[in-house]
Amino acid sequence: WFETDWQCDYQFAPSRFANPRAMIDDLKRQGFRVSLWQLPYFTQRNRLHDEISDQGYAVRNARGLTGPADSVLDFSNERTVGLYQSLIAGLLRQGVGAIKVDFGEDAPLDGQYASGRTGWYEHNLYPLRYNQTVAEVTENVAGENIIWARSAWAGSQRYPVHWSGDAENSDSAMAATLRAGLSLGLTGFTYWSHDVGGFVERPSLDLYRRWLAFGALTSHTRCHGAPPREPWEYGPEFVDEFRRIIGLKYALLPYLYAEATAASEVGSPLLRPLFFEFPNDPGSWHVDDQYLLGRQLLVAPLFESGVQRRVYLPPGQWIDYQTHAVYHGPGYRLIPAEPLPIVLLVRAGATLPHVKVAPHTGAIDWNHLSLHVYGETLQSSAAHLVLPDGRRLEVALQRRNGPWELVETRAQGDIDFAIEAHP
Repeated sequence: WFETDWQCDYQFAPSRFANPRAMIDDLKRQGFRVSLWQLPYFTQRNRLHDEISDQGYAVRNARGLTGPADSVLDFSNERTVGLYQSLIAGLLRQGVGAIKVDFGEDAPLDGQYASGRTGWYEHNLYPLRYNQTVAEVTENVAGENIIWARSAWAGSQRYPVHWSGDAENSDSAMAATLRAGLSLGLTGFTYWSHDVGGFVERPSLDLYRRWLAFGALTSHTRCHGAPPREPWEYGPEFVDEFRRIIGLKYALLPYLYAEATAASEVGSPLLRPLFFEFPNDPGSWHVDDQYLLGRQLLVAPLFESGVQRRVYLPPGQWIDYQTHAVYHGPGYRLIPAEPLPIVLLVRAGATLPHVKVAPHTGAIDWNHLSLHVYGETLQSSAAHLVLPDGRRLEVALQRRNGPWELVETRAQGDIDFAIEAHP
């Protein structure tokens, strides 16, 4: 979006963007939000380089000089933070939705920082200061502190969202990505994302579709990497499947939003290992290739080509979201991944709120919800919902020798509920 690649000067390139604000406003009307990539390193050809170097905004070496290639912003310097936040604020005031907080993990170890410390002290602090700087200005200008960050350290949990970095395009990288996400969640990061299909090269269709289903069932879905990634570049059949996979996430947004709210209030990860919910089940402690999405959904991605996979089930009854087949745990079961390329199981007794799929989140009708009740012997169920406008809903359902009925609702505003029963 700036004029020369890798020379971010925090201005839209005039040769390509005659009126950035009008473009952003037009995109908003169509349901799009713009996120801008940038980095805290400045090459010598960057028009901001000399100011950053001469005014002491960059990390210096023992001789008081900045690096020969890049000047690295020193976020331990309050003046640097002020300058940098003013540059970010100018973009946010044009309507930019979020800033991509890329890099940050390569703070010079031999550097001298404004804090009076060397890089051996500041290196790990650097991502935290970087995350905080962008999150704070974003909240001040836009009212929300969401960022899109790569590096992190202890304390960065306060500044979501983080993604896993540049993964290879392979089955093993896909599996490693999940393990990374589970580990990150256990350190207190509620939200997490990753590059669907891997980053380095263009993914194969088979890998892309399997990774997309996995990515849709994490908190933030991101199709990013070596182009092209547009679904129509893979053919009309994938366009249809792409739409159905993303439609699944849209339909589940009421559940995801409620679970995300609950997780953020107590510091739990939205994407969690099985032992997080089943600590007394020995088998759950040995599983690193599947996960729970919130408290009620068990997700088992396909990490290799195929239409089924071996899935470990914690104790209890589990219902296949796609086929409605019923399984019992604990133990391993061979379960088909169809029609979408993933295994998605619902914990018996759950009531999952759904919403009608819309072209974008701004077009969703949150006043019409569908409650999907899971459990063949269940006689009563309940659900707690949180809507994006802040409304909280408590619903109770019951059945007496017949269909499910809504017996109690504590809701703010008029909400229409439909009820669907599953085995």
